[in-house]
Amino acid sequence: MEFNKLEVSVRAAQVSQQIEEVLNTLVRGYDGIMAKLRLGGRKANYDDEAYEFIGGPKDNLRAKHYDKSLRLLWKAQEHTPWLPFRDCTNVERDMLDMAARSLTDEEKAARERISMPAYRAMLDAEYTQREKQAIVNILSAIGHGEAYAWLVSADLLNKVNSTGGRSALTMQVLEEAKHFIVLRELLQAFNVPIRRQSAWEYMLLESVHKSKGIEKFFGMNVVVESIALGFFGQMSEFPGLEVLRLFHLDEARHTALPCNYLKEFPLSRWQKLNPAARLRRLRLILPALALIPLLEEDMAELGIDAFVFGGSVIRKIGTLAERAGFDLPTSTETLFPQLNDLFNRYCKATRSNHQWRDFLGAEATTGERELAVEREIFDHSFAMDEPRISALH
Repeated sequence: MEFNKLEVSVRAAQVSQQIEEVLNTLVRGYDGIMAKLRLGGRKANYDDEAYEFIGGPKDNLRAKHYDKSLRLLWKAQEHTPWLPFRDCTNVERDMLDMAARSLTDEEKAARERISMPAYRAMLDAEYTQREKQAIVNILSAIGHGEAYAWLVSADLLNKVNSTGGRSALTMQVLEEAKHFIVLRELLQAFNVPIRRQSAWEYMLLESVHKSKGIEKFFGMNVVVESIALGFFGQMSEFPGLEVLRLFHLDEARHTALPCNYLKEFPLSRWQKLNPAARLRRLRLILPALALIPLLEEDMAELGIDAFVFGGSVIRKIGTLAERAGFDLPTSTETLFPQLNDLFNRYCKATRSNHQWRDFLGAEATTGERELAVEREIFDHSFAMDEPRISALH
Protein backbone atom coordinates (compact mmCIF):
# COMPACT_ATOMS: atom_id res chain seq x y z
CA MET A 1 0.00 0.00 0.00
CA GLU A 2 1.30 3.46 -0.89
CA PHE A 3 1.12 6.07 1.87
CA ASN A 4 1.46 9.82 1.44
CA LYS A 5 3.92 10.20 4.30
CA LEU A 6 3.77 13.46 6.21
CA GLU A 7 6.58 15.68 7.44
CA VAL A 8 7.22 15.68 11.20
CA SER A 9 9.78 17.35 13.42
CA VAL A 10 12.35 14.74 14.41
CA ARG A 11 13.38 16.91 17.37
CA ALA A 12 9.79 17.26 18.61
CA ALA A 13 9.29 13.50 18.31
CA GLN A 14 12.48 12.84 20.29
CA VAL A 15 11.49 15.28 23.05
CA SER A 16 8.03 13.71 23.28
CA GLN A 17 9.57 10.26 23.61
CA GLN A 18 12.05 11.42 26.26
CA ILE A 19 9.31 13.05 28.34
CA GLU A 20 7.23 9.88 28.12
CA GLU A 21 10.12 7.66 29.23
CA VAL A 22 10.89 9.80 32.28
CA LEU A 23 7.23 10.06 33.23
CA ASN A 24 6.74 6.32 32.73
CA THR A 25 9.59 5.57 35.18
CA LEU A 26 8.18 7.99 37.76
CA VAL A 27 4.56 6.86 37.51
CA ARG A 28 5.29 3.15 37.60
CA GLY A 29 7.89 3.57 40.32
CA TYR A 30 5.42 5.48 42.49
CA ASP A 31 2.70 2.87 41.95
CA GLY A 32 5.20 0.10 42.74
CA ILE A 33 6.09 1.70 46.07
CA MET A 34 2.42 2.29 46.95
CA ALA A 35 1.63 -1.34 46.13
CA LYS A 36 4.42 -2.60 48.40
CA LEU A 37 3.10 -0.39 51.19
CA ARG A 38 -0.43 -1.64 50.43
CA LEU A 39 -1.60 1.94 50.01
CA GLY A 40 -2.84 1.61 46.43
CA GLY A 41 -0.71 1.44 43.31
CA ARG A 42 -1.70 -0.09 40.02
CA LYS A 43 -5.20 -1.53 40.12
CA ALA A 44 -5.29 -3.60 36.92
CA ASN A 45 -3.89 -7.13 37.09
CA TYR A 46 -2.54 -6.62 33.58
CA ASP A 47 1.03 -6.96 32.26
CA ASP A 48 1.33 -4.56 29.35
CA GLU A 49 5.00 -5.50 28.83
CA ALA A 50 3.87 -9.01 27.88
CA TYR A 51 0.53 -7.88 26.43
CA GLU A 52 -1.14 -10.39 28.76
CA PHE A 53 -3.11 -10.45 31.97
CA ILE A 54 -1.20 -11.57 35.06
CA GLY A 55 -0.86 -15.38 34.91
CA GLY A 56 0.02 -15.62 31.23
CA PRO A 57 -2.06 -16.63 28.20
CA LYS A 58 -3.29 -20.07 29.39
CA ASP A 59 -4.77 -20.63 25.93
CA ASN A 60 -6.05 -24.06 26.97
CA LEU A 61 -8.56 -22.38 29.29
CA ARG A 62 -9.59 -19.98 26.55
CA ALA A 63 -10.09 -22.81 24.04
CA LYS A 64 -12.04 -24.99 26.48
CA HIS A 65 -14.35 -22.26 27.75
CA TYR A 66 -14.29 -18.94 25.85
CA ASP A 67 -14.09 -20.38 22.32
CA LYS A 68 -16.50 -23.20 23.09
CA SER A 69 -18.99 -20.92 24.82
CA LEU A 70 -19.12 -18.65 21.78
CA ARG A 71 -19.61 -21.63 19.46
CA LEU A 72 -22.48 -22.95 21.56
CA LEU A 73 -24.09 -19.62 22.46
CA TRP A 74 -27.76 -20.10 21.63
CA LYS A 75 -29.92 -17.40 20.08
CA ALA A 76 -33.39 -16.60 21.32
CA GLN A 77 -34.64 -15.82 17.81
CA GLU A 78 -33.98 -19.40 16.70
CA HIS A 79 -35.17 -21.25 19.80
CA THR A 80 -38.07 -19.01 20.87
CA PRO A 81 -39.29 -17.44 17.60
CA TRP A 82 -42.57 -16.38 19.23
CA LEU A 83 -40.70 -13.86 21.41
CA PRO A 84 -39.61 -10.43 20.09
CA PHE A 85 -35.85 -11.17 19.94
CA ARG A 86 -33.96 -10.47 16.72
CA ASP A 87 -30.48 -11.62 17.67
CA CYS A 88 -29.53 -13.87 14.70
CA THR A 89 -27.54 -12.80 11.68
CA ASN A 90 -28.87 -13.47 8.18
CA VAL A 91 -26.44 -16.38 7.85
CA GLU A 92 -27.57 -17.92 11.14
CA ARG A 93 -31.23 -17.71 10.14
CA ASP A 94 -30.40 -19.67 6.98
CA MET A 95 -28.34 -22.31 8.80
CA LEU A 96 -30.90 -23.88 11.11
CA ASP A 97 -28.89 -27.08 11.43
CA MET A 98 -25.95 -25.33 13.13
CA ALA A 99 -25.45 -23.99 16.62
CA ALA A 100 -25.74 -20.22 16.90
CA ARG A 101 -22.50 -18.31 16.67
CA SER A 102 -21.38 -15.21 18.52
CA LEU A 103 -18.95 -14.27 15.77
CA THR A 104 -20.18 -13.29 12.33
CA ASP A 105 -18.84 -15.07 9.25
CA GLU A 106 -16.65 -12.04 8.51
CA GLU A 107 -15.08 -12.20 11.97
CA LYS A 108 -14.50 -15.95 11.74
CA ALA A 109 -12.89 -15.58 8.33
CA ALA A 110 -10.65 -12.82 9.66
CA ARG A 111 -9.50 -14.99 12.56
CA GLU A 112 -8.73 -17.88 10.19
CA ARG A 113 -6.71 -15.57 7.96
CA ILE A 114 -4.66 -14.39 10.92
CA SER A 115 -3.41 -17.92 11.53
CA MET A 116 -2.51 -18.52 7.89
CA PRO A 117 1.04 -17.99 6.57
CA ALA A 118 -0.63 -16.31 3.59
CA TYR A 119 -1.86 -13.52 5.84
CA ARG A 120 1.65 -12.68 7.03
CA ALA A 121 2.91 -12.89 3.47
CA MET A 122 0.21 -10.43 2.42
CA LEU A 123 1.24 -8.02 5.20
CA ASP A 124 4.87 -8.25 4.08
CA ALA A 125 3.86 -7.51 0.51
CA GLU A 126 1.61 -4.57 1.42
CA TYR A 127 3.75 -2.85 4.06
CA THR A 128 7.37 -2.05 4.73
CA GLN A 129 8.84 -3.08 8.08
CA ARG A 130 8.57 0.52 9.31
CA GLU A 131 4.94 0.76 8.21
CA LYS A 132 4.10 -2.50 9.99
CA GLN A 133 5.74 -1.20 13.14
CA ALA A 134 3.80 2.06 12.87
CA ILE A 135 0.49 0.19 12.53
CA VAL A 136 1.26 -2.00 15.54
CA ASN A 137 2.44 0.97 17.62
CA ILE A 138 -0.82 2.79 16.94
CA LEU A 139 -3.18 -0.15 17.37
CA SER A 140 -1.39 -1.47 20.46
CA ALA A 141 -2.42 1.74 22.22
CA ILE A 142 -6.04 0.67 21.87
CA GLY A 143 -5.11 -3.02 22.25
CA HIS A 144 -4.01 -2.32 25.81
CA GLY A 145 -7.13 -0.18 26.15
CA GLU A 146 -9.28 -3.21 25.30
CA ALA A 147 -7.79 -5.04 28.28
CA TYR A 148 -8.93 -2.21 30.55
CA ALA A 149 -12.28 -1.97 28.76
CA TRP A 150 -12.83 -5.62 29.66
CA LEU A 151 -12.07 -4.90 33.33
CA VAL A 152 -14.06 -1.67 33.54
CA SER A 153 -17.17 -2.98 31.77
CA ALA A 154 -17.18 -5.93 34.17
CA ASP A 155 -16.99 -3.47 37.08
CA LEU A 156 -19.86 -1.44 35.63
CA LEU A 157 -22.08 -4.48 35.37
CA ASN A 158 -22.94 -4.21 39.07
CA LYS A 159 -23.35 -0.43 38.95
CA VAL A 160 -26.25 -0.20 36.48
CA ASN A 161 -29.96 -0.58 37.11
CA SER A 162 -32.61 -2.59 35.25
CA THR A 163 -32.59 -5.82 33.32
CA GLY A 164 -32.01 -3.89 30.09
CA GLY A 165 -29.06 -2.01 31.55
CA ARG A 166 -27.40 -5.18 32.82
CA SER A 167 -28.02 -6.97 29.52
CA ALA A 168 -26.39 -4.09 27.63
CA LEU A 169 -23.32 -4.16 29.89
CA THR A 170 -23.16 -7.96 29.71
CA MET A 171 -22.84 -7.75 25.93
CA GLN A 172 -20.15 -5.08 26.25
CA VAL A 173 -18.15 -7.36 28.58
CA LEU A 174 -18.40 -10.16 26.00
CA GLU A 175 -17.45 -7.85 23.15
CA GLU A 176 -14.48 -6.37 25.02
CA ALA A 177 -13.18 -9.89 25.65
CA LYS A 178 -13.54 -10.65 21.95
CA HIS A 179 -11.83 -7.38 21.00
CA PHE A 180 -8.84 -8.01 23.25
CA ILE A 181 -8.29 -11.58 22.08
CA VAL A 182 -8.82 -10.96 18.36
CA LEU A 183 -6.84 -7.71 18.22
CA ARG A 184 -3.98 -9.28 20.18
CA GLU A 185 -3.70 -12.12 17.64
CA LEU A 186 -3.98 -9.68 14.75
CA LEU A 187 -1.13 -7.52 16.03
CA GLN A 188 1.04 -10.55 16.70
CA ALA A 189 0.58 -11.56 13.05
CA PHE A 190 2.49 -8.44 11.98
CA ASN A 191 5.60 -10.08 13.46
CA VAL A 192 7.06 -6.87 14.90
CA PRO A 193 7.50 -5.88 18.57
CA ILE A 194 4.34 -4.87 20.39
CA ARG A 195 5.17 -1.93 22.61
CA ARG A 196 4.19 -1.51 26.22
CA GLN A 197 1.66 1.06 27.34
CA SER A 198 3.02 4.57 27.25
CA ALA A 199 2.92 6.57 30.46
CA TRP A 200 0.00 8.57 29.06
CA GLU A 201 -2.02 5.42 28.33
CA TYR A 202 -1.13 4.02 31.73
CA MET A 203 -2.28 7.18 33.54
CA LEU A 204 -5.48 7.41 31.52
CA LEU A 205 -6.51 3.78 31.82
CA GLU A 206 -5.60 3.40 35.48
CA SER A 207 -7.58 6.55 36.28
CA VAL A 208 -10.59 5.17 34.39
CA HIS A 209 -10.31 1.83 36.19
CA LYS A 210 -10.20 3.62 39.56
CA SER A 211 -13.16 5.87 38.79
CA LYS A 212 -16.20 5.47 41.02
CA GLY A 213 -19.64 4.22 39.99
CA ILE A 214 -21.28 5.64 36.88
CA GLU A 215 -18.28 7.93 36.34
CA LYS A 216 -16.66 4.85 34.79
CA PHE A 217 -19.08 5.42 31.89
CA PHE A 218 -17.39 8.75 31.19
CA GLY A 219 -13.84 7.45 31.37
CA MET A 220 -14.39 4.26 29.37
CA ASN A 221 -17.41 4.67 27.09
CA VAL A 222 -16.98 8.37 26.37
CA VAL A 223 -13.19 8.92 26.41
CA VAL A 224 -11.47 5.58 25.71
CA GLU A 225 -14.12 4.15 23.39
CA SER A 226 -14.17 7.38 21.36
CA ILE A 227 -10.41 7.03 20.85
CA ALA A 228 -10.96 3.41 19.77
CA LEU A 229 -13.77 4.49 17.44
CA GLY A 230 -11.33 6.96 15.86
CA PHE A 231 -8.54 4.42 15.36
CA PHE A 232 -10.83 1.78 13.89
CA GLY A 233 -12.66 4.29 11.71
CA GLN A 234 -9.35 5.66 10.39
CA MET A 235 -7.62 2.35 9.63
CA SER A 236 -10.38 -0.08 8.67
CA GLU A 237 -9.66 0.35 4.95
CA PHE A 238 -5.99 -0.64 5.26
CA PRO A 239 -5.18 -3.99 3.60
CA GLY A 240 -5.52 -6.82 6.10
CA LEU A 241 -7.32 -4.65 8.67
CA GLU A 242 -10.85 -4.94 7.29
CA VAL A 243 -11.98 -6.68 10.50
CA LEU A 244 -11.62 -3.30 12.24
CA ARG A 245 -14.95 -2.36 10.63
CA LEU A 246 -16.60 -4.85 12.97
CA PHE A 247 -14.68 -3.46 15.94
CA HIS A 248 -15.85 0.00 14.87
CA LEU A 249 -19.48 -1.11 14.82
CA ASP A 250 -19.15 -2.53 18.35
CA GLU A 251 -17.46 0.63 19.62
CA ALA A 252 -20.28 2.71 18.14
CA ARG A 253 -22.74 0.89 20.38
CA HIS A 254 -20.42 1.28 23.35
CA THR A 255 -20.08 5.05 22.89
CA ALA A 256 -23.86 5.38 22.53
CA LEU A 257 -24.58 3.37 25.70
CA PRO A 258 -24.03 6.11 28.35
CA CYS A 259 -26.48 8.49 26.72
CA ASN A 260 -29.08 5.76 26.16
CA TYR A 261 -28.70 4.53 29.75
CA LEU A 262 -28.69 8.01 31.31
CA LYS A 263 -31.90 8.88 29.46
CA GLU A 264 -33.54 6.18 31.57
CA PHE A 265 -31.58 6.89 34.76
CA PRO A 266 -30.40 10.52 34.53
CA LEU A 267 -27.51 11.87 36.54
CA SER A 268 -28.55 14.03 39.45
CA ARG A 269 -27.89 17.75 39.25
CA TRP A 270 -25.06 17.31 41.77
CA GLN A 271 -23.48 14.49 39.75
CA LYS A 272 -23.50 16.74 36.67
CA LEU A 273 -22.29 19.96 38.27
CA ASN A 274 -20.07 18.77 41.13
CA PRO A 275 -16.90 20.86 40.61
CA ALA A 276 -14.61 18.05 41.74
CA ALA A 277 -16.24 15.57 39.33
CA ARG A 278 -16.05 18.06 36.45
CA LEU A 279 -12.36 18.64 37.14
CA ARG A 280 -11.69 14.86 37.31
CA ARG A 281 -13.32 14.45 33.90
CA LEU A 282 -11.07 17.10 32.40
CA ARG A 283 -8.03 15.48 34.01
CA LEU A 284 -9.00 12.19 32.33
CA ILE A 285 -8.90 13.87 28.92
CA LEU A 286 -5.44 15.43 29.41
CA PRO A 287 -3.42 12.18 28.93
CA ALA A 288 -5.36 11.60 25.71
CA LEU A 289 -4.16 15.01 24.48
CA ALA A 290 -0.56 14.09 25.32
CA LEU A 291 -0.87 10.93 23.21
CA ILE A 292 -1.25 13.02 20.04
CA PRO A 293 2.37 14.23 19.73
CA LEU A 294 3.63 10.87 21.01
CA LEU A 295 1.94 9.04 18.11
CA GLU A 296 2.57 11.77 15.54
CA GLU A 297 5.63 10.14 13.97
CA ASP A 298 3.98 6.73 13.56
CA MET A 299 0.78 8.23 12.19
CA ALA A 300 2.70 10.41 9.74
CA GLU A 301 4.37 7.25 8.41
CA LEU A 302 0.89 6.09 7.38
CA GLY A 303 -0.17 9.43 5.92
CA ILE A 304 -2.32 10.35 8.93
CA ASP A 305 -2.12 13.82 10.47
CA ALA A 306 -2.10 13.13 14.21
CA PHE A 307 -3.63 16.51 15.01
CA VAL A 308 -6.47 16.08 12.51
CA PHE A 309 -7.10 12.70 14.11
CA GLY A 310 -6.82 14.12 17.64
CA GLY A 311 -9.09 17.05 16.87
CA SER A 312 -11.74 14.74 15.43
CA VAL A 313 -11.63 12.46 18.47
CA ILE A 314 -11.66 15.30 21.03
CA ARG A 315 -14.68 16.86 19.32
CA LYS A 316 -16.54 13.55 19.59
CA ILE A 317 -15.55 13.12 23.25
CA GLY A 318 -16.86 16.60 24.04
CA THR A 319 -20.09 16.01 22.14
CA LEU A 320 -20.74 12.69 23.87
CA ALA A 321 -19.90 14.12 27.30
CA GLU A 322 -22.33 17.01 26.93
CA ARG A 323 -25.18 14.89 25.60
CA ALA A 324 -24.77 12.30 28.35
CA GLY A 325 -24.67 14.98 31.05
CA PHE A 326 -21.00 14.58 32.03
CA ASP A 327 -20.29 18.30 32.32
CA LEU A 328 -16.71 19.56 32.11
CA PRO A 329 -15.36 22.64 33.93
CA THR A 330 -16.02 24.64 30.77
CA SER A 331 -18.39 24.24 27.84
CA THR A 332 -17.26 22.83 24.52
CA GLU A 333 -17.98 26.23 22.93
CA THR A 334 -15.16 27.60 25.08
CA LEU A 335 -12.93 24.51 25.23
CA PHE A 336 -12.80 23.64 21.52
CA PRO A 337 -11.40 27.01 20.32
CA GLN A 338 -8.78 26.87 23.09
CA LEU A 339 -7.68 23.39 22.03
CA ASN A 340 -7.67 24.44 18.37
CA ASP A 341 -5.36 27.28 19.28
CA LEU A 342 -3.11 24.94 21.30
CA PHE A 343 -2.89 22.43 18.43
CA ASN A 344 -2.07 25.15 15.91
CA ARG A 345 0.59 26.68 18.15
CA TYR A 346 2.29 23.30 18.53
CA CYS A 347 2.18 22.64 14.79
CA LYS A 348 3.48 26.11 13.98
CA ALA A 349 6.43 25.47 16.29
CA THR A 350 7.22 22.00 14.90
CA ARG A 351 6.13 22.07 11.23
CA SER A 352 7.51 24.17 8.41
CA ASN A 353 5.04 26.48 6.67
CA HIS A 354 2.15 25.49 8.91
CA GLN A 355 -1.11 27.24 8.10
CA TRP A 356 -3.91 27.57 10.65
CA ARG A 357 -6.37 24.65 10.53
CA ASP A 358 -9.65 23.88 12.23
CA PHE A 359 -8.43 20.62 13.76
CA LEU A 360 -11.48 20.28 16.02
CA GLY A 361 -13.77 20.53 13.01
CA ALA A 362 -11.93 17.82 11.07
CA GLU A 363 -13.25 14.31 10.37
CA ALA A 364 -10.71 11.50 10.66
CA THR A 365 -13.03 8.56 10.02
CA THR A 366 -12.86 7.14 6.48
CA GLY A 367 -15.15 4.71 4.71
CA GLU A 368 -18.83 5.11 3.97
CA ARG A 369 -19.97 2.36 6.34
CA GLU A 370 -18.01 3.81 9.24
CA LEU A 371 -19.24 7.35 8.58
CA ALA A 372 -22.83 6.11 8.35
CA VAL A 373 -22.49 4.37 11.73
CA GLU A 374 -21.05 7.50 13.36
CA ARG A 375 -23.78 9.71 11.90
CA GLU A 376 -26.28 7.68 13.91
CA ILE A 377 -24.40 8.58 17.08
CA PHE A 378 -23.37 12.17 16.52
CA ASP A 379 -26.13 13.48 14.23
CA HIS A 380 -29.18 11.83 15.80
CA SER A 381 -30.63 11.02 19.20
CA PHE A 382 -28.23 8.19 20.09
CA ALA A 383 -30.97 5.56 19.83
CA MET A 384 -29.23 2.96 17.69
CA ASP A 385 -31.76 2.16 14.98
CA GLU A 386 -31.51 -1.60 14.42
CA PRO A 387 -32.78 -1.79 10.81
CA ARG A 388 -30.30 0.82 9.55
CA ILE A 389 -27.38 -0.58 11.54
CA SER A 390 -28.15 -4.11 10.36
CA ALA A 391 -28.13 -2.93 6.77
CA LEU A 392 -24.49 -1.98 7.17
CA HIS A 393 -23.33 -5.61 7.66
